[in-house]
Amino acid sequence: MSNTENFSNRWGIILASLGMAIGAGNLWRFPRLAGQYGGAFIILWIVFLFIWSIPLLLAEFSMGKNFRKGVIGSFAHLAGKRYTWMGFFITLCTLGIAFYYSVVTAWSLRYLTFSVDQLFRDTSLLGQLAVQPNYMQDYWAEVSHGSIVTLVLYIGCVMAGVWVLSKGVQKGLERTNKVLIPSLFVLLLVIVFVSLSMDGGVRGLEYMFAIDVNHFSNGKVWIEALSQSAWSTGAGWGLMITISSYSRQKEDVALNTFIGALGNNTASLVAGMAILPAVFALASSEADAITYLQQGNQALTFTVIPELFAHVPGGGILSVLFFAALSMAAFSSLLPMLELMGRNLQDLGLQRKQVMLWVAGFFIFFGFPSAYSLDFFNNQDWVWGLGLILSGMFILFGLAVFGLKRFKETYIDEHSDLQISTRYFQGAVVCNLVLGCVLIYWWMSQGFSSHPWWDDSGQWNMFDTYSNASIITQWGIVILVGVVLNSFLYRKFAIKQ
Repeated sequence: MSNTENFSNRWGIILASLGMAIGAGNLWRFPRLAGQYGGAFIILWIVFLFIWSIPLLLAEFSMGKNFRKGVIGSFAHLAGKRYTWMGFFITLCTLGIAFYYSVVTAWSLRYLTFSVDQLFRDTSLLGQLAVQPNYMQDYWAEVSHGSIVTLVLYIGCVMAGVWVLSKGVQKGLERTNKVLIPSLFVLLLVIVFVSLSMDGGVRGLEYMFAIDVNHFSNGKVWIEALSQSAWSTGAGWGLMITISSYSRQKEDVALNTFIGALGNNTASLVAGMAILPAVFALASSEADAITYLQQGNQALTFTVIPELFAHVPGGGILSVLFFAALSMAAFSSLLPMLELMGRNLQDLGLQRKQVMLWVAGFFIFFGFPSAYSLDFFNNQDWVWGLGLILSGMFILFGLAVFGLKRFKETYIDEHSDLQISTRYFQGAVVCNLVLGCVLIYWWMSQGFSSHPWWDDSGQWNMFDTYSNASIITQWGIVILVGVVLNSFLYRKFAIKQ
């Protein structure tokens, strides 16, 4: 893939944007939150799409399209040599996510094969659960802790992604997304139809869109809506910079960004309409349905969903469809994560074959701990998932350094038939800098660890899975390395080779 290769047309880059944004979070996190908070959450989630996500995506698309480099080089051109280390943090933060996210693809494939296997067993899953009530919890523990099968599948997913990308933008990434994204939507729509056909299925849909005004006074609902929008759309990841660096020179920044962002939200709504009716139809009461949803992302997806599907005729087929959709969503998001590292290595002047070898090696090595240990996976999700907010704030800071009005008129408005208000863009950037600080403070104040900073012996609690000390330590190391290497990074990534 040469630096001059572009997507063949607008739909190529839109599908790549959708593939980047539509991932496991759409299928497992959004339905959980929509089920807990209903229409109030959905309204706020849509509001934050326009306040937080779209302005950031507009900026990232423009950076990649105009600077034609990876994240580090593009950020250096935006904010200047002095702040190149921020681009380094954005890159390492997204790679930190990518190293463990590839494991989600392997988990999804394991459950897909599990669901297919259940179709041909003499004893149904429901029968197995009757004999062994903790059957799905035990299976999840086996999959997520030290499983050789999971490790092999994880390596296979990385190598499959590298193989796709080695074929280039048009023959690899674009062609693959033309299959994955439409297939994903079709599978979700089939699940919607089946779920709504269940007795009581409509009850879940009614609950999803019912508006409880009391939720608007709950700060947690606001934060959950903001974080879901930020993480689901990919705003602040730097992935859009990577994708748009292969866009055509006259690509419409604003129109493409809005289509991609709204397409991602549509996928989330369809996923919610697929999962919530099934949960509410199969739960014995609304209280039980809410209890299922509150069990968390992984528990809902890998233990509750298979058990729920086992209780209805044809549930085995529904389980296969769900995990096929989840596998497609996870793999489509993995591809741009692999490419993010590849694009930065290309900026160093490496040949594509060398780049792919480095990408495969780094992902297999650094993702191995997450594939082997769920605790390590959860720690990386905790540290770098929150790190995305800091990454987004760095991009916003870079825009402020460059000049908000100047950036919009020079890079966003150029070749854009869809014109957005300059005041809207400026106001959103300023507002988001405040929102980012609030979100980081709120998240770190939730007390997910009993010892967020210091352990009982007074030691810095950096090895606790959910401690704030772990977040600050890992962020600090990356920032320190970036600052020390700042001049080197600028010289290698920003100055044209």
